[in-house]
Amino acid sequence: MLTRRHLLAGTGAAALATPAIAQGAAPAWAREVPQIRLGLLGGENEADRLARYGGYARLIEQTFRVPTRVFPAGDYAGVMQGFAARQLEIAGLGPSAYAGIWLDTNGNIEPLVITKETDGSIGYFAVMYVRADSGITSLEQMRGRSLAWADPNSASGYLVPRSELREAGIDPERFFSRTGFAGGHEQAVIAVLQRQFDAGVTWTSGIGDESQGFTRGNLRSMVDKGMLNMADLRIIWRSRQIPNGPLAVRKDLPQAFKDDMRAFHLRLPTEHPDIFRQIERGQAAGYAVASHEIFEPIIAMRRAEMAARRQRG
Repeated sequence: MLTRRHLLAGTGAAALATPAIAQGAAPAWAREVPQIRLGLLGGENEADRLARYGGYARLIEQTFRVPTRVFPAGDYAGVMQGFAARQLEIAGLGPSAYAGIWLDTNGNIEPLVITKETDGSIGYFAVMYVRADSGITSLEQMRGRSLAWADPNSASGYLVPRSELREAGIDPERFFSRTGFAGGHEQAVIAVLQRQFDAGVTWTSGIGDESQGFTRGNLRSMVDKGMLNMADLRIIWRSRQIPNGPLAVRKDLPQAFKDDMRAFHLRLPTEHPDIFRQIERGQAAGYAVASHEIFEPIIAMRRAEMAARRQRG
């Protein structure tokens, strides 16, 4: 179970010192990290992901004088496999993807920072939504209807809703007429709007104006891009708060690299607010230092889901 202790851990950490890098020179760790390979999770169309992360990647390269390349994966599993194969150095992850990498690599991943929301919390919510004209106003009315998951490695788009539904005595395989993976968070919303599924699940900060998609998250991003009018959707269920996913690096990388990356990101919201907003898909207060402990409940959920999957055969 996710607790407030996990969601508040790390929020009081102070920003670290600026990396000591000589003007025009790469840091000493560049001998071991000759390029920075940045993984981008799926869930959003590739063109928009590349546009949002272009300035961010250029800023990293200009700051550290190390070539920085962006690798957009087709789904969450692509980034997870990149970490396991040591083909990526760094990525912003969802909590379930982080947990999966930690399990798959025997802990060869380290969280650096976690996003702070505008209310100071470091958590977000999974929500279930339907078309506003569907006549569905509650979870109970979804019995015998169809549900679109976002991605099997998404916390809000799969892992947490399944866990909380089972905790409430609802077996997703029997309660819904059918479920399926839409291929990402944006794709699931579109599938519901096009009546391919009755409902979907996605992530949101849950803070601010619902009519604008809240302050941050997939709904806000789609509203900002003109892909969604929130009047066309109705939210019928909300999870307990989930810890925001971390920016994480491979644990086997040089400590100086990890320290510099953490310090860079702690300064990013104030020094480059436009880039910060782009990569965070909305309004946030900044970053806090992250710790592995924050994600232990999500790791437990993944283990439970793996066990349940084995039982289903």
